[in-house]
Amino acid sequence: MRTPALWLCLCFCACAADPPAKPPIGLASRDQRYRIQPNDTVEVQFRYTSEYNFTATVQPDGYVSCQAAGDVRIAGLTISEAAATIAAKASATLKDPEVAVLLKDFVKPHFVVAGEVNHPGSYDLRGEVGLIQAIAMSGGFKDSAKRSQVVLIRRANAEYAEVKTFDLNQRAQLKDVREDVTLRPDDMLVVPRNKIARIEPYIRFTSLAMYGLAMGLP
Repeated sequence: MRTPALWLCLCFCACAADPPAKPPIGLASRDQRYRIQPNDTVEVQFRYTSEYNFTATVQPDGYVSCQAAGDVRIAGLTISEAAATIAAKASATLKDPEVAVLLKDFVKPHFVVAGEVNHPGSYDLRGEVGLIQAIAMSGGFKDSAKRSQVVLIRRANAEYAEVKTFDLNQRAQLKDVREDVTLRPDDMLVVPRNKIARIEPYIRFTSLAMYGLAMGLP
């Protein structure tokens, strides 16, 4: 299980400039095609040269090894983009190859809860999970938790994350649980120890380290 600290460390490559106060241009839409991730399993089929067909798990660096094309980086690509990329590289060996990529297994949708909860960590996202349920799944708040300023960090695009805060003292009083916010895959909930004075609506992933320190994360 990935710990919140590790998740943050993977995003903390370097500190960037101050994040923008307005949404950055080109945010990803909600209904976008699935993009291949490390540890996904793909089957690659060559239409006219089946001897080159193979099934592989995408390596942590995003590559798969192909007899006809060598090492090809497909992480971050859609299925059709991966097929086109492999075909382009294989064209050095094969004449006009036609390639199909099938997704056989994929990293299960998950969310992360970090900070002042009893069991911080990564949790499978099965069905609709709201903020209150996510906190309950992580063992509930510690006594030191700042319940009135729970932070939701959500990927907006490859470079930026959207940041929102919620008062779970108030949300716990909702009469209809359907009014709760539904989590999406890769969302991260952070329960701080102290009040955070300034939160920008969008931050660069490379600035998450600063937020982690402000929230009292290790």
